[in-house]
Amino acid sequence: MAGLFQLKSGGYLNGQVVDGIDAAQFRGQDPFPWVNPQNFIAPERYQSLLDTMPDISQFRAFFGKQRKHGQASHDRYTLDYEEGMELSQPWTDLITELRSSTYRKLVCRMLNVSDVRFRFHWHFTPNGGEVSPHCDSKSKIGSQIFYLNTESDWDSAWGGETVVLDDGGKFEPGTSPAFEDFVAEYPAETFDNRSLIFGRRGNSWHGVRRINCPEDSFRKVFIVVFEEVRPVHMAIKKLKRLLRGKPLVTEKEALMY
Repeated sequence: MAGLFQLKSGGYLNGQVVDGIDAAQFRGQDPFPWVNPQNFIAPERYQSLLDTMPDISQFRAFFGKQRKHGQASHDRYTLDYEEGMELSQPWTDLITELRSSTYRKLVCRMLNVSDVRFRFHWHFTPNGGEVSPHCDSKSKIGSQIFYLNTESDWDSAWGGETVVLDDGGKFEPGTSPAFEDFVAEYPAETFDNRSLIFGRRGNSWHGVRRINCPEDSFRKVFIVVFEEVRPVHMAIKKLKRLLRGKPLVTEKEALMY
């Protein structure tokens, strides 16, 4: 397809959907920038990703971790993408495309920044897990969440949808409101090759209600985290770390691409 973004023919990203995302409309969305596109991944490629996901044995347990501001732990199993890790060919190919200049240009256009870098990870959440309402850290400028459950392995009654929350300007990010405290909510659609893209602002509240699923089931997502490339800001941070005798690059920064 000859569009605004030149995507590889036969690749994993769907040029028609990518070109169809209106950046101005995205940034003007209430209560903060978000869009819930379908078939961002080419439909003929989506099933190959579902069939070859990393095994739960590769994940680390992340449970009972106290969050800042009194927010409840976001319990789940998590796997970070690292260069050279054992990964199926479909996932290797997808991440290669997501690391391309084409996808970077899309994210930069949507969030109105000049350059961006990414971190990739999978989350598998078991019965009882939830993501309490929160705003992402200031280091993030947004994320794209790819939903990996289908009607063949997940019942919508079990939950699992990300909920975009409108606080009506009531809460500071450093607080811990409950879902019922918000003035409006917008649950994302998660089946049929959906993803959720959102941009961080001071009021970018979102969460996932407690999951009620069988013990052998997991809510499965793949997440791309966006961080703006700010060379001067990073140089100052590294200088401060040097003066304090701390590592110049954090564990999370080492996973940025």
